[in-house]
Amino acid sequence: MIWRKITDGIAVLLILLGTVACSRNNIYFEFQSVNPEAWSKDSLYTFRVEVQEAAVPYDIYIYTRNTPAYPNQNLWLFLTELTPDSTLTADTIEFYLADQRGRWLGTGMGALKEMPVLYRQEVYFDKPGTYVYTIGHGMRTDPLKGINDVGMRVERKK
Repeated sequence: MIWRKITDGIAVLLILLGTVACSRNNIYFEFQSVNPEAWSKDSLYTFRVEVQEAAVPYDIYIYTRNTPAYPNQNLWLFLTELTPDSTLTADTIEFYLADQRGRWLGTGMGALKEMPVLYRQEVYFDKPGTYVYTIGHGMRTDPLKGINDVGMRVERKK
């Protein structure tokens, strides 16, 4: 009985240490909830990333959380980046939320699936400051049902 408590305690400690170790390189990680009715093309989600070190590489991930109500296999997103010196760039990305047979990709228990997508790898920011990212959907269906959350993570490379 006592041995089981010790083993359970060690397992919990290892999980906590693993979570802290994996997240200590994150300089930014945020989710924003999408309107539960549907995601309108007019609804943009803004992420303000504070970069303190410009001389190191970063990876940028875009996240979505979807339900089976999402009607498509893929998702197009429109992204903009506003740098501290007011340079504005726009980008479009496509990624898949389901395979060819309609099975949802990503992770999660139950109906909600979380899908991380590597947006940009080994990015060197021009200078420290606040970088503002805006994300909107680029799907023909409007409003778009089945997307619960949109997120962004910026991770400092080791």
